[in-house]
Amino acid sequence: MENLVLFDVAEGTQNLGDYIIMQCIMEEMGFYFNNKYLTHFSTHTPIARCYQNFRRNMMSRACDNSKNKFICGANTIKESLLRISPDWNINIFNIKYYKDSITIGVGMDMNAKNMDFYTKYIYSKIFSKKFIHSTRDNRTMETFKKLGYKAINTGCPTTWKLTEEFCKSIPTKKSDDVIFTLTFYDKDRKNDQKLIDILKENYKKIYFWVQGSEDYEYFNSFENINGIELINPNLQAYEDILNKKNIDYVGTRLHAGIYALRHKVRSIIISIDNRARDMSKTYSLNTIERNNIEMLSKMINSEFETNVKINTKAIEEWKSQFREEKHE
Repeated sequence: MENLVLFDVAEGTQNLGDYIIMQCIMEEMGFYFNNKYLTHFSTHTPIARCYQNFRRNMMSRACDNSKNKFICGANTIKESLLRISPDWNINIFNIKYYKDSITIGVGMDMNAKNMDFYTKYIYSKIFSKKFIHSTRDNRTMETFKKLGYKAINTGCPTTWKLTEEFCKSIPTKKSDDVIFTLTFYDKDRKNDQKLIDILKENYKKIYFWVQGSEDYEYFNSFENINGIELINPNLQAYEDILNKKNIDYVGTRLHAGIYALRHKVRSIIISIDNRARDMSKTYSLNTIERNNIEMLSKMINSEFETNVKINTKAIEEWKSQFREEKHE
């Protein structure tokens, strides 16, 4: 049986959005993954300790024997890898494990324009030069090309299901109930309080989903939260509430919003960082800037279509590399 290695954003994470990314990748790549043995290594934690890098071990055997290796959905492109990043833990000692890796829907940090020599060197050693890499937005695609790699903007795999035909099944009018999210590591107490107040004014029943490890503590610090029902911090609990009829999604968590769309739930994503802005610009997600939160009530009560502009041609072009088994 052929072996594959997945550098997995859901391993060692404290953000359930990473589980959403991996679930979608497994669904979208099932045609290629299902009949192969998969070994998962975390992108968040070091693949090996320093002393393990100097002798053959289980990790090196898995990577050496794999047909292909995939880096899944991480913020892979950084300005500097000299600083330890919580979502991409790689260094000069463990780059051998990543040799010839292929990316799936990866992105970049906002300030990754002026890369240092060390970071460029690591990138020169880990990415495949044979395969086309999949990026989640145009900025990341252009950066890959500048680094000398073939890349195509497929968007995040969480969006690949959102075809024109699928989006027609998403409601255009406000529902009675809503599920919302907050983001503990990007606090804005003034506007997040306004968000809660607006939801209380416009919906009959309100649910709060805990996507991040400290989202509950942040939520619990606000006023006017009486009557809001807490949804347990796991993907199954979130999926169960999305499958409930007559519910909207509103919130600052990008992947929670996209996951809601995948369950045919009308969604308004509140942009708080470059990921939401980049993807909104490229794919026409229904978003509102948090500093324009006063406009949220009007948007909630308006009628709007969901028309995510995914590039099905680019997605299929990237997938075809594995359907046709090129590069043998």
